[in-house]
Amino acid sequence: MNKIINTTNAPAPIGPYSQAVIANGFLFLSGQIPINPENGEVITSSIEEETHQVMRNIKALLIEASYDFNDVVKTTIFLSEMSLFANVNEVYGSYFQSNFPARETIAVKGLPKGVNVEISVTAYKS
Repeated sequence: MNKIINTTNAPAPIGPYSQAVIANGFLFLSGQIPINPENGEVITSSIEEETHQVMRNIKALLIEASYDFNDVVKTTIFLSEMSLFANVNEVYGSYFQSNFPARETIAVKGLPKGVNVEISVTAYKS
């Protein structure tokens, strides 16, 4: 049986999906964009701050599900343009200590609410 994860410490879904789902020890997080869950504001001040907000949203969902960044096995990073990669990668990397997850980074034509970065995560606990 799947368990739906929801928290007010991450942005509410803007469509017909759950913030996260646990299935057989896997935690699947929906893509997170830089929305401040306290006020619903989209963060656009810099790509670094956008990325930090995305990672804070991910952390909130991991905590709500009783997981942490050490449990993350796979991430997908979506960027509005590949020239942002180095800045996003530096911020992203600061949230992991070791045993880095598998990852791909993809430049896309557009992201929800006109943001520059979206990250989805899969974590696992046995």
